[in-house]
Amino acid sequence: MNRKFSYSSLAKGGLIALLACMIAAPSAMAREPKHPDTLVVATTYDAKTLDPYMTNDVASSNAMRQIYETLVTIDEKGDVVPSLAEKIDRIDGKTYRFTLKKGVKFHNGEPLTSDDALYSLKRAFEKGASVRHIMGVIDPAGFKKIDDLTFEVKTKDAMSSFLAALTHFGGGVIINQKAVEAAGDDYGFKPVGTGPYKLADWKKGDRMELVRFEGYHGKKPEFPKMVLRVIPEASNRTIELESGDVDIAFEISSLDVSRVKANKNLELQTLVDNSTTYLGFNCSKAPYDNEKLRQAITLAINVPASVKAVFRGNAYPAFGPIAPNVKYSNTDLDVPKADLAKAKKLLAEAGYPDGLTTTLWTNSKKVRVDMATIIQAQLKKIGVTVKIQVLEWGAYLQGLKNNEHQLFIVGWTCQTPDPDMAVYPTFHSSQIGGNNFAAFGDPEVDALLDKARITPDGAERKAMYFEIQDKLREKAPWVFIANKKFAFGVQNYLEGFVPSPYGFHALYDVKMKK
Repeated sequence: MNRKFSYSSLAKGGLIALLACMIAAPSAMAREPKHPDTLVVATTYDAKTLDPYMTNDVASSNAMRQIYETLVTIDEKGDVVPSLAEKIDRIDGKTYRFTLKKGVKFHNGEPLTSDDALYSLKRAFEKGASVRHIMGVIDPAGFKKIDDLTFEVKTKDAMSSFLAALTHFGGGVIINQKAVEAAGDDYGFKPVGTGPYKLADWKKGDRMELVRFEGYHGKKPEFPKMVLRVIPEASNRTIELESGDVDIAFEISSLDVSRVKANKNLELQTLVDNSTTYLGFNCSKAPYDNEKLRQAITLAINVPASVKAVFRGNAYPAFGPIAPNVKYSNTDLDVPKADLAKAKKLLAEAGYPDGLTTTLWTNSKKVRVDMATIIQAQLKKIGVTVKIQVLEWGAYLQGLKNNEHQLFIVGWTCQTPDPDMAVYPTFHSSQIGGNNFAAFGDPEVDALLDKARITPDGAERKAMYFEIQDKLREKAPWVFIANKKFAFGVQNYLEGFVPSPYGFHALYDVKMKK
């Protein structure tokens, strides 16, 4: 594949670019909404928690985006701009001074102050194992309150990616100290933010009901209520969209795209986001602590054919760990080609001339189960017998963090504009037990990751990330599978929904067409 051609519309000058297109159905009068005061959105997974520092999954971040706000945010160009902080000054390479907006209130009526911001960052640093890759760079001894709206934060090193990291709806979220201390261990179900919506009710595994925060400091959402419905089965999301019971449906399957496009009441929106679907190895345990064995399995998988069969044109074969939209992604890399003869040779050199039996984990997401089935068949050709185990999403994530797995299929989304977020949390040895599900650790890769995150943007930093991509392809902790094109179904009486490449979407800007 000529990737320069394929991705030319995705990236310019190394900045994040969004491939987003709206494919409208033939012009028609919009039907009347079934619930005009409520925006109903069909999601694929339920949030794990609404405590921002206790999780890093996309479903939770998506819900939290409606409830919380961050000190800084990302604009439509992919640049980091002020949000709750109206002004940011970089005093020196490690010191940042933030000035908060005046008049911002939390959902409980408390005013936003420097005390809340410093409390939030300290709590994220101390308790946020899931966001350690973001908040672990903070130097808590460098916290300084200047006045009720002004404070300073220091980092341990001169981090190029620090402000970008604070846009993440985990580490960068600001919470209310009084609310957290009052709720205790139940805070994840009693969130208090400054965002446009607040939690009204949550039936785990079914729906989350939000109501408009009338004290919101910004532009208030048009819809007084929002419901996030959990509908794991893609075909059911499409049916609910067609019936009008759902206003927006996430992740329309490749099988249903044509149905949505043909429906006069619906519009289809698509984008290639910053995620990479991958097959991971548990590199900390035999047999996958053997690099040659990982390379053998990588060469036995026909990625382009597998992606074509599973995603039906709604994904690109992945070529490395940094998705093509992300800064310093080396889009000139080729997708590795399957080579069964070399795979068998490496398998023998690794000590498994007669093959082996292994277990492959996935969750119930259909494309992952289908991918696991195809990989099972392909690995059988080199003597590797694969047993597929499908787990519930929460148990799946916990099992990965507990290091109970062998092979697994999952995705990682770079949720900030900086490439550090694509590779540091997933491959640095310090992140084992966090988001480094492959339990991969390599001194050479660690050193490159450490240096790249503190090097100023420019040619030198770009070269480091190119080298990191080469090293990870060589050491093979992952088989890079797909960069997916996500499809969203939207009722044509709505406007203002713009899907985000970071995986969590601003639903509070959605409104009725005039």
